[in-house]
Amino acid sequence: MALDPFQLPERLNLAQVFLHRQAEARPDAVALYADDERITYGQLSDAAHRAAATFRALGLDWEQRVLLMLPDSPQFASAWFGAVEAGGVVSAVNPGLKPDEVTYYLNYTRAKLLVTDPATAATVDAVRAQCPHLRHVLVSGGEAGRHLDYDHELARAQPGAPVADTLGEDVGVWLYTSGSTGFPKGAVHLHRDFLFNALTYGLPVLGYTSQDVCLSAPRLAFGYALGTNLLFPLLAGAASVVFREKPTPEKLYALLARHRPTVFTAVPTVLNQLLNHEGLAQADFSSLRLAISAGEALPAELYQRWKQRTGVEILDGIGSAEMFHIFITNRLGEVKLGSLGRVVDGYEAKVCDEQGRELPRGDIGTLWTRGNSMAQGYWHQRDKSKQTFRGEWCVSADRFQQTDDGWFYFCGRGDDMLKVNGKWLSPVEVENVLLQHPAVREAAVVAFKDADGLDKPRAFVALRPEARPDETLAEAIKAHVREKLEPFKAPREVRFLDALPRSDRGKVLKTELRG
Repeated sequence: MALDPFQLPERLNLAQVFLHRQAEARPDAVALYADDERITYGQLSDAAHRAAATFRALGLDWEQRVLLMLPDSPQFASAWFGAVEAGGVVSAVNPGLKPDEVTYYLNYTRAKLLVTDPATAATVDAVRAQCPHLRHVLVSGGEAGRHLDYDHELARAQPGAPVADTLGEDVGVWLYTSGSTGFPKGAVHLHRDFLFNALTYGLPVLGYTSQDVCLSAPRLAFGYALGTNLLFPLLAGAASVVFREKPTPEKLYALLARHRPTVFTAVPTVLNQLLNHEGLAQADFSSLRLAISAGEALPAELYQRWKQRTGVEILDGIGSAEMFHIFITNRLGEVKLGSLGRVVDGYEAKVCDEQGRELPRGDIGTLWTRGNSMAQGYWHQRDKSKQTFRGEWCVSADRFQQTDDGWFYFCGRGDDMLKVNGKWLSPVEVENVLLQHPAVREAAVVAFKDADGLDKPRAFVALRPEARPDETLAEAIKAHVREKLEPFKAPREVRFLDALPRSDRGKVLKTELRG
């Protein structure tokens, strides 16, 4: 049955449409590669059925929340699909969190069921008294201790109940924002949201087929990788590589050689790490047909270095937890250097002023987006929901510029933009020029106030191994920027760091640099 994103069926369950439907048609095809295992569609479908039965037996009712704190693994996939199959609402965060973070997520979601790994389970034990809603902890990947063993529970489960007869309009998933301050907010999504984006962006733009093998550096707990390395490939009948370890350059190069992926999901930080790693000399990228970048702006200099060395196209784009996935992107055969591309069919975007009035093309303003994957709001964040979700439109904190021919350029987050000498300065523009200096490995630009209380740009720079951080190099870096850009855009100060502070999603934590 062909699926039309603009006429989705009224009754819709994510587990059925993304997984079980394919398993019925191609049960023996490989869905996941994990270490030495090959998990077929039939096996993954059976595991999801068993997970749903397990969750139901533990008391999960429709619309109740299941929280995952798991590494990327077949167990993550079976638990995720099992939760929505049972009619529950699933959300996921990375394992290895600090006690206050574990406490926050358990109390924020009020999840009765948690599926996690042994190390995180130990943290849960330490804060359990502060989490009154939690009833059951299922542990995968090691000794369960006092908790339930997830794999054992699935082995003894008795599946048989039908997939929950949910509506496309039912809540199915929470995705968490990567806010720069405070704990992340949960964006509440409907079942239909994920299928709409898969049918407008995932399959038509990225071109997944059953022949693809997919690899992702970002983790499945993030909507970005959840789409490109699980949902979209499954819908197309492709296979995905999942691994529990951190996505270090060594690990990614080993997986590239072993599995010969065709689609690589990355963020600019990872692309930069791969290009600066000694493994680059022996790496073979010939299996890749494309790479995908999102999460932060892809510097033009980094794109050029990657393309020159690998020959692989990068499709840079922008998405958000609020919209589930990417809604503005470059396309194969149509990449514009430095741009995030054009709007995905099925979505609309515009650049507006502070009053919500659309600005003339070329002006810098706030990005407004609409499309049928927009979240219902933030859980328990009414005021912030009203700021972000305005009717059919989602209003971001990002500053953009749109050209006359419809291409979008990222200029920075609203709190990143600098006004210097009465003119707007985009940190992204300066950072790209900084990366062109032969000594610079990473760079970030933030504002500081000079002796007169005026905002000026300050650059934080991580150097290549052979470079020496001293005042002579700092002055050379400033001069380099003045040669490439208008002089007022050059940093007044250059500070050297071993590495830029980053979140678990790879984004530079500029709030720490401003402090």
